[in-house]
Amino acid sequence: MESWAAMEVNEYFKTPICVENKPEFVKTLNKASDKYIKEAKARQKDHIKQHGDFGVSYHSTPLTLDNDFLDFRNYIGQKSWDFLDWQGYDMSEYQTMFSEMWVQEFAKKGGGNHSAHVHWNQHVSGFYFLKASDKTSYPIFHEPRTGARATKLKVKKTSDVTYGTELVQFRVQPGVLIMFPGYLEHEFAVDYGKEPFRFIHWNIQAVPKGMAKNV
Repeated sequence: MESWAAMEVNEYFKTPICVENKPEFVKTLNKASDKYIKEAKARQKDHIKQHGDFGVSYHSTPLTLDNDFLDFRNYIGQKSWDFLDWQGYDMSEYQTMFSEMWVQEFAKKGGGNHSAHVHWNQHVSGFYFLKASDKTSYPIFHEPRTGARATKLKVKKTSDVTYGTELVQFRVQPGVLIMFPGYLEHEFAVDYGKEPFRFIHWNIQAVPKGMAKNV
């Protein structure tokens, strides 16, 4: 029998997840986001008083117009354009536009999490972690190909990332930036409340030039 190694292997339909360590934004964005988390907690004051805050995730109002986040938005906007251009899209036809950006924090008593979901009609999604450690929650990404997920087999070693891998997780620290296609299903593991967990989340669309200002 001819050796498997003699066959030509072609890789198609790859899904990129880009990770960068960008600590220079952490201090200023933590300070800028404090008021938003405080406001989010105030909005849920009655609920917390009655039910407690176990499992609660505090979401801010939009950050897309706050000038305290302008430098960060400019950086992410350009990175997103470059990310799409690198994937082979003809970005001479498009410009990037923030659909939304918000900051969120899981409750100190733990239980915070997000179930698996995608961001429909978004070309780039991402996280920037402001408070995190190896004791907090972390993002988990799912195999995006529905056909592949429907025909899964048991893998040899779940610790290895192979063609059969169905879940990929990233342990994060403050300053870590993760960028990925909006179609990629993701979730956040349950947080045990041992240390603070706060991050910024955003979605970006590429729209035909002239429809929106560049970010």
